[in-house]
Amino acid sequence: MTAPYIILIVLAGVTMLLLMVLKFKLSAFISLLITSIFVGIMAGMPLSGISSSIQEGMGGTLGFVATVVGLGAIFGQMLESSGGAKSLANYLLEKFGKKRASWALVLTGFIIGIPVFLDVGLIILIPLVYALTRDTKVSILYYAIPLLAGLAVTHAMVPPTPGPMAVSEILGVQMGWVVLFGLTVGLPVAALAGPLFGRFIAKRMYIPAPAEILEAESDSNDPATKLPSFRVIALIISTPLLLILAGTFIGVGVEKEVITKSLITEIVSFIGHPFTALIIATLLSIGLCIRRKMPRQKILDLSTRALGPAGIIILVTGAGGVLKQILVDSGIGKILAESIAESSIPLILLAWSLAALVRITQGSATVAMITAAGIMAPILPVFNLNQPGIALIVIAISSGATILSHVNDSGFWIVSKYLGMNEKQTLKSWTVMETIISITGLGLTMLLSVFI
Repeated sequence: MTAPYIILIVLAGVTMLLLMVLKFKLSAFISLLITSIFVGIMAGMPLSGISSSIQEGMGGTLGFVATVVGLGAIFGQMLESSGGAKSLANYLLEKFGKKRASWALVLTGFIIGIPVFLDVGLIILIPLVYALTRDTKVSILYYAIPLLAGLAVTHAMVPPTPGPMAVSEILGVQMGWVVLFGLTVGLPVAALAGPLFGRFIAKRMYIPAPAEILEAESDSNDPATKLPSFRVIALIISTPLLLILAGTFIGVGVEKEVITKSLITEIVSFIGHPFTALIIATLLSIGLCIRRKMPRQKILDLSTRALGPAGIIILVTGAGGVLKQILVDSGIGKILAESIAESSIPLILLAWSLAALVRITQGSATVAMITAAGIMAPILPVFNLNQPGIALIVIAISSGATILSHVNDSGFWIVSKYLGMNEKQTLKSWTVMETIISITGLGLTMLLSVFI
């Protein structure tokens, strides 16, 4: 196969995927599987080989992803149901004060976005935004954009959220590096896209808090319910991150012979594995619910409910693993990598562009991440990148998959509804904010790559 023919196959595959999702409204899971079969046939693979690649790609990916995404979903659900998000927001707002409330909200969103899905975090915390808007009489965007920026950044860049976790597994990188770079890139990106852009857009677009939604949300709050303490919530959320980071750096120290391998290093590595770290964090969050006198049956029901959305993400990720395996087994990945190696295209820019293309055309950030990861995975081995280098590719993909949220993205409509905006206003605020996150994330990732 020649390089032009390989590029034609990849372009045809991506086009076919987008057509199935956009025109024929097939689920991303089925579309990715059909695309993988199409690419395998175009590459001349035997039909039996395609079947084997599907099984291997699905099984190899889901062995890790199903476990961590499932645990992460339950972990986030328990924190949401315990009142942890509101406790965190109330504490930070009190400490920062009303004048710096936008900074408190971006930090709240940044922390809560790690275990909790973006739309859920918005629904939980939007009453605080309504209340602040009502008290200060400024545009709701002054407070909502910082909160949304914090939620969006960590949802896209910091495990254990499903997107970066799935991409990390497909690309074969240690989670600790992704957590480290996600936090390093994410904090300045959230500051720029949140309080700074929020202040700018609020001066140019006055949007009052939607009165009818405000009343509905206020009625649902029970003032008699005491929220958990900030310290407890901060400890629970930070536990898996710190354990994963510790496990990663201990592993690097042993590998470089800076640290002597011993029983202690093996224990730290074990509890720092994402499986163990998330089990510990999930048990802590369940313990918090038990302490708050939540019935055991309700905890079980919440855990089961949390696995519904997780199941969809798990299957889509598995299908992304199938696409990767087809590209590897057909030899397309190697030839494509050699062609890219001879060109001047930076890998980080390529990864970002692939994710951005899929994101803009079909809307789902998760599908964009997984599709880009599936294409990039067989390319990376040719370049012999180290673990930090591959982690930066993960952040580039996450940044690309955040760009230009518009009418084909469910998040666009959720934000539009809860902020009481029409489509034009949502495009000028939310869509621009998402694009700032994407482009700034790319710039900082490329800057970090100079030093890695």
